[in-house]
Amino acid sequence: MSAIVVFGAGGRAGRAIVAEAAGRGHRVTAVVRDPAKHADLTTTTGVTVVTGDITDAARVAEVSAGHDAVVNAAAELGRPADLMFAGAALALFEGLPRAGVNRLVAIGMAANLEVSPGVRVLDEPDFPAEYLPFALGHTTGLHLLRAAPAELDWVMLSPPMVLDEGPRTGRYRTGGDQVLTPGEPGHLSYADLAIAVLDEIETPKHHRTRIAVGD
Repeated sequence: MSAIVVFGAGGRAGRAIVAEAAGRGHRVTAVVRDPAKHADLTTTTGVTVVTGDITDAARVAEVSAGHDAVVNAAAELGRPADLMFAGAALALFEGLPRAGVNRLVAIGMAANLEVSPGVRVLDEPDFPAEYLPFALGHTTGLHLLRAAPAELDWVMLSPPMVLDEGPRTGRYRTGGDQVLTPGEPGHLSYADLAIAVLDEIETPKHHRTRIAVGD
């Protein structure tokens, strides 16, 4: 059994990760900005819900102390995406070493995967303009991770454009910096994304890199 922190535990990805981790018998600290809005998380055995902001390095260190791994599934739509994802990365770089935690699993997005050499999904002319700031913010976070201190053993999992509440099949594929199925949006359920996350915590296979994940 490991002790795992999940930032962004109130979101759809975060909730699935919390459920998967608890279901495997791990001790989970679910971090949300307002625990009163997520009281249902406390009904799962092995889950403790706490208040936290992933852009606060001191709180990251405090919450993460005594844990084996941290998951970053946080997103804050009320803040500029570039500031939010950059702030999260910098706070993790400072807070995790102070807490003695070196394994970080981050959730990325498909928009900055390549569809052809040097061309990302977000570079295509039909990429929705309203999603571009969020996609670029995520990309800022990825760039910072790639320059993270050497002692931080991180991996970012970038799921496909289509994530849904589909069933837990137990199946998923992984790749590299390219979309897994060129020309198609791809698909993955949140439950299967959570399996991929927990597999990378229990049996790490990817280190200091970003990988595509899909069905």
